[in-house]
Amino acid sequence: MTNQVDNVTEFRTKLLDWYHKNKRDLPWRGEILPYRIWISEVMLQQTQVATVIPYYLRFLERFPTLEDLAEAPLDDVLKAWEGLGYYARARNLHNAARKIIDKFDGELPETYVDLRELPGFGLYTAASVASIAFGEPVAAVDNNVKRVIARLFAIEQDVKQGQGAVQVQNIAAELVDPEEPGHWTEALIELGALICAPKKPRCGICPLNTLCQARLQGLQLELPFRPPKKRSPHYDVTAAVIRQEDKFLIAQRPLDSMLGGLWEFPGGKCQPDESLPDCLRREIQEELGLDIEVGEPVTAIKHSYTHFKITLHAFYCRIEEGTPQALEVADWRWATLDELDSYAFPRTDLKIIETLRQ
Repeated sequence: MTNQVDNVTEFRTKLLDWYHKNKRDLPWRGEILPYRIWISEVMLQQTQVATVIPYYLRFLERFPTLEDLAEAPLDDVLKAWEGLGYYARARNLHNAARKIIDKFDGELPETYVDLRELPGFGLYTAASVASIAFGEPVAAVDNNVKRVIARLFAIEQDVKQGQGAVQVQNIAAELVDPEEPGHWTEALIELGALICAPKKPRCGICPLNTLCQARLQGLQLELPFRPPKKRSPHYDVTAAVIRQEDKFLIAQRPLDSMLGGLWEFPGGKCQPDESLPDCLRREIQEELGLDIEVGEPVTAIKHSYTHFKITLHAFYCRIEEGTPQALEVADWRWATLDELDSYAFPRTDLKIIETLRQ
C-alpha cells in the first residue's frame, strides 16, 4: 500500500453505486465465460465500443469456444478480424488459444501471473481478465483509467510513462475493491468512457466530483498532461495489380511483420529519391522474383497508422519475366475478384479491390 488515498471506501462506494445504476447494456456485460470476456477485452483495446459490438458477435459465432479458435487456420481468424485493425491482437489470440490447449488443458489460466505467460497478455489484458473473469483483486490500467486517476488525484506528470505511470499504477492498486474487483475494473473504465471524457468531462454528473482534485483546482481540462505531439512521418508506398486472365496476384505478409499474415497486392515502401515505378519494380523482384512492366495508375489511397501516414500508389503491372516465388513474402496466390473475398486484407487493399470492381 502506498497510502496515497485517504478515503478508499468512499471512492469504492460512490463509483460502484453509480456503475450498477448507469452501466451500459453491452453483449459482454455480465458474461461468465472467461473465453468470451477475454475476446471482448482484446477487441476493446484501442477500439470504440460501437465498432467492437458487431465484430464481437460475429467472432463468437465463428469461434464459439476456445477450442474452435485454436483449431482454426490463422487465415480464418484474420478474416474474422478484418477491418478491426491492430492485427497483432488477432494473431496473439490465435497463438494464446493454442498455448492454452497445450499448456493449460484447454482452460484459460485463472491468475494474473499465469495469464502473463500467454501471447498478447500485457499488463492491462492480464489484469482485466483476471479481475473480471476470475475475481482477482488486481488493477487493470488502460488509457481511460489513467485519465480518470490523473484527474482525481491532480497528477501533473505524464501518466503514460516514468514516475507518473508508476504513481497511477500504485493508486489504482489501492483503489481496487477486493469484494467486487471485476465490477470495479469495469466501473473505472465506464467512468472514463461516459463521464470523464478526454476533452469534455461531464464533471457536473460525475459520482466522484466532490473527491476530484483536478475539479477542485480547476485543472480538469488541463489534465492529464499531454506532451507535445511529434509530427507523423509520411511514406509513399506502392502496390502492383498484376492480372493474368481473370486472376490477380496477391501476396501474404510475413507473420513477424506489421499486418503480418494479411494478404495484399505486392509492393512496398519507396526509398529516398526513388520513383514510384522504380520502387515497384525493385519490391516485386525482391519479394517474388519477378521482373515487371509498370503501367497505368489504378488508384492512390491515403491512410494513417498510429505512428505514421502513407499514400499507397497502386499501378496495373505486367510480368515480363519469371514465375512467382515466396522470397520475402509468406505465400502468394492467383485469385479472381470473387475469390479475394476469402482472404483478409488491410483496409488500404480493400479500397484497391473496390476500385477494381468499379
